[in-house]
Amino acid sequence: MKGYSEKLNDVIPGGAHTYSRGDDQYPENAPQILERGEGCYVWEPDGRKFLDYGMALRAVTLGYGYKPVAEAAITEIYKGNNLTRPSVTELEAAELVRELIPCAEMVKFAKNGSTVTTAAIKLARAYTGREIVAACADHPFFSYDDWFIGSTVMDKGVDIDTKRRTVKFNYNDIPSLEKIFAEHPGKVACVILEPATGAPPRDNFLHKVKALCARNGAVFILDEMITGFRFHLNGAQTLFDVKPDLATFGKGMANGFSVAALVGKKEIMDLGGIRNEGAERVFLVSTTHGAEMCGLGALIASVAEYKKHKVVEHMWAYGEKLINGLNAAAKEAGLAENFRAEGFACSPNYLTFGKDGKGSLPLRTLFSQEMIKNGVLMPWIALSLAHGDSELDQTLTAARAALKTCALALEDGVEKHLRGRVVRPVFRRHN
Repeated sequence: MKGYSEKLNDVIPGGAHTYSRGDDQYPENAPQILERGEGCYVWEPDGRKFLDYGMALRAVTLGYGYKPVAEAAITEIYKGNNLTRPSVTELEAAELVRELIPCAEMVKFAKNGSTVTTAAIKLARAYTGREIVAACADHPFFSYDDWFIGSTVMDKGVDIDTKRRTVKFNYNDIPSLEKIFAEHPGKVACVILEPATGAPPRDNFLHKVKALCARNGAVFILDEMITGFRFHLNGAQTLFDVKPDLATFGKGMANGFSVAALVGKKEIMDLGGIRNEGAERVFLVSTTHGAEMCGLGALIASVAEYKKHKVVEHMWAYGEKLINGLNAAAKEAGLAENFRAEGFACSPNYLTFGKDGKGSLPLRTLFSQEMIKNGVLMPWIALSLAHGDSELDQTLTAARAALKTCALALEDGVEKHLRGRVVRPVFRRHN
């Protein structure tokens, strides 16, 4: 009899619709399939329950099945959900995003982050008449479209000219970006990067990127897919006090409902408009379901809940306690040099290192495996309003047990404790 993993891979390439959900990203004892979620917990079909830190690839920030948001979405469904002309909900949502995000003079909604980041690239090229895209090499994913995928090791199927038009620079390394402008004078359409991931911007890095773009006539794009609605309700651009020309949002905008947005300066965004009589047209984003009312109703309700419950502040406070607790547990287990929780408290990360001091995927897999044994699914750390004191206690209890096993494994070999395969990077040339 086939298991769920085999059934999934039989009918879906990769076994899931996002690579981060694939079998190769989890230890062998991870749940192969989930039936439902509630708060910050998920259940397998057989009833086994896990405390979840994946939170739908960081898209759920209030909690699974959060009633005020779900009810708002249901109300929109009964209004018709998707109408022939723009809806009142669509206008309300766009005006709300414009009020929230400093750089948002205009707003274009879509369903996926890849759609809006690619739309930002297209606008930048149309606005500047240039082709080269400078993308941050330290930020793992911008789009499934060819302009980005062609710059990774998984570039099979992407034409060579597309590959050549995207070049990489490093975060917190202004000279690496200056080099790109020097090597491609008058040809760089835009610079795209996240405001931050694990490391904060140093020495006014983001402001220097903006200034460099301005001096060279390139469009400055911040991808806030992860930082938006998590680092600050008004975007990480508010936290770091820098205003991009264009910005992209998604993930936590609507507590798991499919909403993404491209926002930015009117003079750039309106290239995709229809009211500039005689102007050359830019076919921007045109999606049947981009303004689906259930998602936009969920966005409006989510923002109200963020304000009501100070959700961002909660994530920062919980994350700080979690980071401190995990690092204390690692020190207690004698693994201060082998396990480290770090990053911004609202969006923490954990790293594992072997005896040689190098990053260790086997040890990371073992830690994840042992956390699952103790009822905690932690492929990465995504926080939500639903994570509270009892969840913190459960997490740290599981972590202390997992780290004890990791300490033993460093002495007698990780392979003796690991059941099955080691997790693998998404971006690799071969299966």
